[in-house]
Amino acid sequence: MRYQISGKQIDIGEALQTHVKDELGTVVSKYAERPTDAQVTFSKNASEFACEAVVHLSTGLTAQAKAKAHEIYAAFDACSEKMEKQLRRYKRRLKDHHKDRSEPVELIGVSSYILSSDVGGAEDEPDSLQPIIVAEMETQIPSLSVGEAVMQMELAGAPVLVFRKEGKESVNVVYRRDDGNIGWIDP
Repeated sequence: MRYQISGKQIDIGEALQTHVKDELGTVVSKYAERPTDAQVTFSKNASEFACEAVVHLSTGLTAQAKAKAHEIYAAFDACSEKMEKQLRRYKRRLKDHHKDRSEPVELIGVSSYILSSDVGGAEDEPDSLQPIIVAEMETQIPSLSVGEAVMQMELAGAPVLVFRKEGKESVNVVYRRDDGNIGWIDP
């Protein structure tokens, strides 16, 4: 597994890097068969350290965890515990409800846009009806079953996930509703 351990405006020492590789490697190898890479980022806000970890699995799914603490090692340990809990749930769901995936998730490339939220008042009339594009980038849309899409959304901690349903060409969406349930849009 490849590791990318970095700090935002703080230095990460060798001891912390070794600790991260050992602990995260143990957690991930316990629940995931073939992890491909892990990104761990540390940052500091006032007296509090934050740790964010993202682990990509060979099945195409991504597990993500964040934690904060007053000490950098405690922040990582809390993040590692959250990651372990997510991976344990993921593995349990695979065993209980989903078929084992023999091939990696198929991904298609699409364009992703971020539109400006700077909207004038009611009295201001825009010059044109075209939205202002702030950022444009390439992103990947996975081909998943609905259950796998819900699992991926929960692992990533995202409020919404766009995916292609296996065997179909149309784009589907799963999202977390205000009442806590999951919604699925199948055009």
